[in-house]
Amino acid sequence: MQLSIVVPTYNEAPNIEELVRRVAAATRGMDVELIFVDDSTDATPDEVRRVAASAPVPVRLIHREHRRGGLGGAVVEGFEAAAADICLVMDGDLQHPPEEIPAMWHRYRHGDVDVVIASRYSGGGTSGGLADNTRILVSRTSTALTRAMFPIRLKGVTDPMTGFFLVDRRALDLATLKPRGFKILLEILARKNLRIAEVPFDFADRYAGQSKASLRQGFNFLSQLTALRFGKMSLFGLIGAFGAVANLAIMWGLTHAGMGYVLAAIIAAEVTIVGNFLLQERFVFQDMKGDASGVWSRFAKSFGFNNAEALIRIPVLAFMVQTWHISSVVAAAITLVVAFFVRFMFHSLVVYAPRRAEESARVRRLVNELDAQAMTPGEL
Repeated sequence: MQLSIVVPTYNEAPNIEELVRRVAAATRGMDVELIFVDDSTDATPDEVRRVAASAPVPVRLIHREHRRGGLGGAVVEGFEAAAADICLVMDGDLQHPPEEIPAMWHRYRHGDVDVVIASRYSGGGTSGGLADNTRILVSRTSTALTRAMFPIRLKGVTDPMTGFFLVDRRALDLATLKPRGFKILLEILARKNLRIAEVPFDFADRYAGQSKASLRQGFNFLSQLTALRFGKMSLFGLIGAFGAVANLAIMWGLTHAGMGYVLAAIIAAEVTIVGNFLLQERFVFQDMKGDASGVWSRFAKSFGFNNAEALIRIPVLAFMVQTWHISSVVAAAITLVVAFFVRFMFHSLVVYAPRRAEESARVRRLVNELDAQAMTPGEL
């Protein structure tokens, strides 16, 4: 068996026959199997059995009475049951086009990667199958937040939230996976350093049925993300909270000494910006400094961004005080909470982003050239 295709399903009965037909057509000439890991409460299991009886490829069904780990748990069970070591995961609603399977398989066959990700945001990929602009915004934001939390592990990964990927299960330690939702790829990438490649794909419309996206799934995702990256974000949050308290204390002291609240907010912001940077360097991003730009470059980026953020935040603070007539300290506290998330994403993705090898090489060449010119004999 060359490839095991794992399809976690939940009430996807109308899509089963078309999915099997298109997978079989796309993988003609390949030795593949389809494994449906099903958590459905409708007729999906019966439909899988009916289609399997005449399918041109082997079709297996694992129907779970207890849905442990949600969709992610279903994928792990599919990995464990697969006949092939190379497993491809895709949704059962045909938003992941089966026609892309050969491209993913051939990319893996190059032999230099453990995971091939079908990306909506790489090359010619598109996310047109998302229902509306709100879901597109949610998808983009959650992707950016995820990459901010794992800037090293997800370096070069444009779509860590996709459910369409191929992986060599021999590169994984299935026992260490703790699936708690529907973003199993994130779980895989966050827990182990893997060699990754991407291929673009067009995220299609659902063939039939209703989307399973919900507010509850959004909370599950945030819970999963926090659990995976708890250490770094919690430290950033702790320093941010300390900085916020210091900011408010400085502002309170200055306003009670007779200074206007706008000037007091500016001074408090500048002091805490410098203090937060020093603490983040020491306690939060110390593991990323070696691959990032120099300390003065990091400071310039951090200082510049935080001042730009303050230029936006302080007028908002003034608007809240003058228009809504709330305490200046309370208004500052509200704006600082919102600013926390924006700051974390910027520092992870920009300030401490790993330098690209070609940039480092150019800098080294420039330094060497300047050094050579400086040491060349000449006339005064």
